[in-house]
Amino acid sequence: MNREVTLPLIVDDRGTLQVAAADVSKLLRTLGGRWLHLVEAGEDGLDEDTVAALTIELAKLADRIDVACIAHSSRRQDSQDSPGGWDS
Repeated sequence: MNREVTLPLIVDDRGTLQVAAADVSKLLRTLGGRWLHLVEAGEDGLDEDTVAALTIELAKLADRIDVACIAHSSRRQDSQDSPGGWDS
C-alpha cells in the first residue's frame, strides 16, 4: 500500500506557500487510516494501541482545523453581510 498523497500548494502574492485546510485535514485522516490498515494487515513493528491513539489524535486535530476554518468562514461571511462590511 504505497499510495501517494499530494497536497496542492498555492503561492500568494507575497510568495508565501499556502495549503488548503481541507487538504491538510484529509491528509491527517488518511494517514491515520493507513496506519490502521497496516495494523489490521499484520504489519510488523506497529503497536495496535499506539496506532489507535495516534489515529484518534490526528482525527481530533483534523476536526479542530475544520472547526476553525468554518468559524473563520462564518465570521468573514457575517462581516460581508453586515453594514460596514467588506463590500461597503
